[in-house]
Amino acid sequence: MEKEESRRAEIVVPVDLDEHSVKVFNYAAYMAEKLSARLAVLHVVEPLRAIGDMVLGASSIEEFNSKRYSQATEMLDRLVGTTRCEKAVVSSEEIVDEIVRFAREREAHLIVIGTHGSKGIEKFLLGSVAERVVKNAHCPTLVFNPYRHQMF
Repeated sequence: MEKEESRRAEIVVPVDLDEHSVKVFNYAAYMAEKLSARLAVLHVVEPLRAIGDMVLGASSIEEFNSKRYSQATEMLDRLVGTTRCEKAVVSSEEIVDEIVRFAREREAHLIVIGTHGSKGIEKFLLGSVAERVVKNAHCPTLVFNPYRHQMF
């Protein structure tokens, strides 16, 4: 049974915990159920760092980052709820690198990631996390736009 369990496909779903994360999560959970795959969920809290002359003091930044991490953990627990989820993790690293690392470490067969569909100057200034994950992931990546697709 253990060998059989380890051979099951794994889907990784990174979520940003915004209002549409539930759609992305539900879609990935639905796919995992239909494919008899394991599901692992990741939220990355990119730590705030002092920039140039803007210094809040080390303890203030650490406290702020710690509070954000705690809040994200609570939100992720609520999102996952009673769903059969292999792993739900909150991490504190650079977002794209951490998503790619987490998926590779879990030997994921698929990443399901949401996109905001940013265009023009917004995409130029902020970049696209989903696009960078697609370019760097070791496995196929399905990009889901929760703003345009209705599921369930």
